[in-house]
Amino acid sequence: MLGTKLDVRPFLHRVGEELARIDPREVRALADLIYECYEHGRTVFICGNGGSGSNASHFCEDLGKGTLRREDFDDDTKKRLRILSLTDNTPYILAWGNDEGFDRVFVEQLKNLAREGDVLIAISGSGNSPNVLRAVEWANRRGLKTFGCTGFNGGQLRTLAQQGLHVPLDDMGIVESIHLTAFHWVVDHLHARISPASRDSPASRDR
Repeated sequence: MLGTKLDVRPFLHRVGEELARIDPREVRALADLIYECYEHGRTVFICGNGGSGSNASHFCEDLGKGTLRREDFDDDTKKRLRILSLTDNTPYILAWGNDEGFDRVFVEQLKNLAREGDVLIAISGSGNSPNVLRAVEWANRRGLKTFGCTGFNGGQLRTLAQQGLHVPLDDMGIVESIHLTAFHWVVDHLHARISPASRDSPASRDR
C-alpha cells in the first residue's frame, strides 16, 4: 500500500503517473464493446468482489442512467442499455454462497440470465478470484464476449478474458481507483455516442 510510505502529494503524483501508463486502446475497446452490445439489444453483465464489486455496482448504475439525457428519462421509446451488476442481488448471492459455495455466486446468475452475444465485464485486481474466473470460463464457453479488468500481474483473468484493461501495479487501492477512473471516461464517451444531442462532441469526433 503506497499510502503507508508516501505523504499525500507524492502519493497523488504517483497515482497520476500510473494513470498515464494505462493503454488508452484498452479503455476504448471496453467502450466499443459496450456500445456494440447496446446497438444489438444485448445485455452487459458486470461482476467483482470487494472494492471491485463496488466498482461493478457503480459502473452499472452510471451506464444505465448516465448514458441518457434528462429529457430521455420519460421517453419510453428511447432505446436503453441493458445492464446488470451481478454483485447486487444479495439474497441470491447468499443462497448460492451458503448452500453450494462462493465460487458459484456469479456464474449461477449468468446461467439464468445470459444469452449468446451478451457481454461479461469481470473485475478482479488480482485476476485470480475463483468466482470471477468461473463466471468468465462459463461465459467463454457459452458464446458471451468477456472483458477482464485487472491489476498486479493480471493473474489468470488477464489471459482468460477475451479482451481486457490492465493496471500493472501492486497496489489494490490504486488499481481499483484507476479502473473506476477509466469507467467514468467510458460512461461519458457512451453518453456522447448514445445521446443524439451529443453526437458531435469531441469524444465522438476523435474516433
